[in-house]
Amino acid sequence: MRSLLLGFAVLAVLWLSYALSSWRRQLQRAKASGIRYYISPCSPWWIPWQMTQTLWTPAIKLLPKPLWEAWLPPLTTDYSWKWRHDHFAKFGDTFLLVHPFGLHMYTAEAGAISAITTRRDHFPKHTAQYDILTQFGNNVLTSEGPLWRHHRKVTAASFNERNAALVFKESIRQSLGLIRFWEETKGRGATLHTAEHDTMRLALNIIGYVGFGLKLPWPQEKMPADADAMSAKYGSVAPPQGYKMSFVNAMATLLENVLTLLLVPSWLLWLIPYEPTREAVQSRHDYEQFIDELIDVKIREAGQGEHTDEGMDIMGQLVRSSYDVDSAGKAKLKTDTKAVMSRDEIRGNAFVMIVAGHETTANAIHFTLIQMASCAASQRRLHKELDELLGDKNVEDLDYDEYLNPLMGSMVGACMNETLRVLPPVIEMPKIVTPSQDQPLVVDGKSCAVPAGTIITLSAAGVHMNPKHWPEKPSRLRPGEDDLLDYVPERWFRNSKSDEKFDVEDEGEDYGGFKGRDTSASLFRPERGAYIPFSEGARACLGRRIAQVEVIAALAVLFRQYSVELAVDEWATDEEVAAMDRPQRRALYQKAIDKRDATIRGASSLLTLKLRGDDVALRFVKRGEERFVDWLEE
Repeated sequence: MRSLLLGFAVLAVLWLSYALSSWRRQLQRAKASGIRYYISPCSPWWIPWQMTQTLWTPAIKLLPKPLWEAWLPPLTTDYSWKWRHDHFAKFGDTFLLVHPFGLHMYTAEAGAISAITTRRDHFPKHTAQYDILTQFGNNVLTSEGPLWRHHRKVTAASFNERNAALVFKESIRQSLGLIRFWEETKGRGATLHTAEHDTMRLALNIIGYVGFGLKLPWPQEKMPADADAMSAKYGSVAPPQGYKMSFVNAMATLLENVLTLLLVPSWLLWLIPYEPTREAVQSRHDYEQFIDELIDVKIREAGQGEHTDEGMDIMGQLVRSSYDVDSAGKAKLKTDTKAVMSRDEIRGNAFVMIVAGHETTANAIHFTLIQMASCAASQRRLHKELDELLGDKNVEDLDYDEYLNPLMGSMVGACMNETLRVLPPVIEMPKIVTPSQDQPLVVDGKSCAVPAGTIITLSAAGVHMNPKHWPEKPSRLRPGEDDLLDYVPERWFRNSKSDEKFDVEDEGEDYGGFKGRDTSASLFRPERGAYIPFSEGARACLGRRIAQVEVIAALAVLFRQYSVELAVDEWATDEEVAAMDRPQRRALYQKAIDKRDATIRGASSLLTLKLRGDDVALRFVKRGEERFVDWLEE
């Protein structure tokens, strides 16, 4: 036993000696870079630290603050969301953490972010952070280099303006279905405790159309008599033969439990005697079976020339670009083109498309609703602009070419942009410096050299709150501070700080997808790198235009004839509210706002930023039937 303990002690001393030696080497590299740096005991991505940080953090904070305040926050989970720009404001918009086995750079500086995202070959995506998403197959999100170019070019073919117009119409149709669902199943003006779940269903229905060419009904709706067989099967409320879940329920349950299902083997989860866990495992099994069947159908359709031009169908496009059917009716990969994906790659891209396209869009719609519920004056302005823009035209008759750009440049677009600024779907984006050489980068106006192999975190939540890049006013909610933490859609109608920085375009190879900017020319245009809800450069989200079209269409429909308010049922009945005067109602509504704000502050990021804990209850009412937002001022 004594010799064993001695052996462990020797190993510990050797390891510590090696770590200290490595630490000194990393410190020398940091000093030579010219970038501000701070010493850290470990990497923020070191697994033992990630698993035990909640145990160590309270003890570390007992030490004098100057010993830990620079390095501890970046090591904590959801650093960018918890600290936004506050930590950067004190320790630099760009800084290095020096740990024993490497360097980690954080930046909330628009110029640095723009340079990093533009120079893709020098600062590639750190794909190691996305390895778990390859379980369904390699895809455009998890690949880099030539493989990424291949995935990008093949998948980009579906993301065009023609398909965006189709998504616009389908988003309007599905949003009208959401309103009918609320009114028919909850009751007109009833309190909604399921707004988050319902907007997820809205996004699922739309992604079913975008990804697979399926037109999915709402639960209370009947399948149209002329629906094709696949839409009838995949839109069924009941599980089809051979399945234990419906397609929508399988996708919804999979997405609710996606991280657990990706990290823990299914056989192990199945041993846990807990029904929700087993339902999650079953959802993965049924989802994979549904997707494989869809691929088979798309291959058969491609071989027989049966595909239709009536709707968007990304999976069908991927299959048609990759598969032929031989004389015996068997599928075979094409050999006369480079634009070919294997079955696993088609499956992998379908999964990423669902995860990315579903959660980000659903959250943007839901977050806009819960934020606008306390922005009474903004909501009234939104109603006024919709009235002026649409006149007496029914929303189902809106034409994409005629109305999308005016909507993007109106209060509708301003609300979407502000939601994505305050609550970005992805709070951080990982990059890495090429291992072969240091890379020059201008940091805070000074020429520096980022050391080779440095991992980089682009902080979307930080740069979105950086006062150097955004027009701000004194906050009405926090005296003595600016309003960058506040939800203010009108910010997008303020004058720019730096017009000359708007017209910089990426140069180099064309990787397909939408080429326009993320914001309308009619609104405030942040400088490049300051607004990155969809990232930027060649690795920007391929589906960002489709996502924007979905959100704009949904908000136009939802606010055309309706208002949204926070529910106050927790503190007063309808009768008690009706008997209150305005000061009493204002005090009551503030309770709902305070609870909503606490829920938002408690959000956390897994794959995307999500609310945790209690739901934010809403009332969705006809205009003219409001109890608060028709008269309240912010």
